[in-house]
Amino acid sequence: MKKLFVVASLLFFSFTAYVDARDTYVRGYTKRDGTRVQGHYRSSPDSYRNNNYSTYGNTNPYTGRSGSRTYGGTCTAYLNC
Repeated sequence: MKKLFVVASLLFFSFTAYVDARDTYVRGYTKRDGTRVQGHYRSSPDSYRNNNYSTYGNTNPYTGRSGSRTYGGTCTAYLNC
C-alpha cells in the first residue's frame, strides 16, 4: 500500500510539473479604454515562433482553435523561425 501511494504521488507531481513548464496562465486585466480581457493560458515564452498555439499547424488545447499565423521562410520544429 505504501509503494502504491509513493508511485501515485510521483506520477501526480511529475505530470503537474510537465503541465506547468509548458503553459503559462495570464491573469485577466482591464485596458485603458475600459475593455476587460479575460484570463487565459498561453504557451510558455521562448525564442521560437513556430511552437505557439497561434502558429499554423498547431491547435490550442484549451479552445480547440487551429493556428493560422505563418512566418516567412522555412519553419520546422528544429529551426528558430
